[in-house]
Amino acid sequence: MASLIPDSHKDLLERPIIASFATLMPDGHPQVTPVWCSYDGTHVVVNASANRQKHRNVVERPQVTLMMFDPLNQFRYMEVRGVVEEITTEGGEESMNTLALAYTGKPKRYGIEAPPREVDERILYKIKPIKVNTAN
Repeated sequence: MASLIPDSHKDLLERPIIASFATLMPDGHPQVTPVWCSYDGTHVVVNASANRQKHRNVVERPQVTLMMFDPLNQFRYMEVRGVVEEITTEGGEESMNTLALAYTGKPKRYGIEAPPREVDERILYKIKPIKVNTAN
């Protein structure tokens, strides 16, 4: 099956662009948070923490939407509506460090030097695109 992510907008998932990640609250209202994401050629991958509201929302209601705006052209965007097909901790920490390097230029967790501390286990949401809308 061909990817629903068009080649014309794939760069919005490959460049360090902060995406808006929408999940559904228990009462049906949307909850939106900024996230770093990546693309593995099949799934849009979001890295998150298990102790956040978005995680509880995704576990109960896996229908999500991501919106990315091109910072170089405010009229160019991509909306990805999809379903979280997999939730895994495998590769979560490595993914976080890779994202930190891409988004901040620093290969440390979150791109900052900080004293050792307790950190949340990183979780990956693998999102299968169902509907993609784009504009130039």
